[in-house]
Amino acid sequence: KNINITEYLYWDVTLDPDTAHPYLILSDDGKQVRCGDIRQKLPDKPERFDPCPCVLGKEEFSSGRFYFEVQVKGKTEWILGVVRESINRKGTITLRPSDGCWTVILRYGDKYKACEDPPVSLSLRVKPQRVGVFVDYEEGLVSFYDVESSSHIYSFTAQSFTEKLYPLFFPSFNYGGKNSSPLIITPVNGESHDKEILI
Repeated sequence: KNINITEYLYWDVTLDPDTAHPYLILSDDGKQVRCGDIRQKLPDKPERFDPCPCVLGKEEFSSGRFYFEVQVKGKTEWILGVVRESINRKGTITLRPSDGCWTVILRYGDKYKACEDPPVSLSLRVKPQRVGVFVDYEEGLVSFYDVESSSHIYSFTAQSFTEKLYPLFFPSFNYGGKNSSPLIITPVNGESHDKEILI
């Protein structure tokens, strides 16, 4: 199957500080997130993640086709994807579709997995520097794409969405500076958006 990127509306995502774990540091423009070394004193709102160091995008999504891109350059660990509104905020998150998570994960610098149940190991010929995330609500599709190499990473297909969806960002821990680079929500340029990809 082909995805025509031009059929997807670019999703101008901004991070929601009310959902950010106290260790996470967000940029003033809400486009970057990294994990700090000090737990900030923040109000314990119901929507805030704790203990999982995650943050959601502000923008909800409950119909149509949307697409956003995230720079992951320089990172050794991250998790990206979308989650349903009722995701558990105050405990352990199980990263699987049955619990409302459609995500891809990088660990140990080069181990990529799609968080299915059970997880699916991914063999990527190049290390993605920028990841595109597609969502087609009606079709039940969440697809991940390596922007720079124009290659498909993984797709969750035939899903059934019944709630609002939000982008999920997990920059993971610093590990002594080895993973200190932020996740950056980036504008979609015309070149990356004028393509078809095979999923």
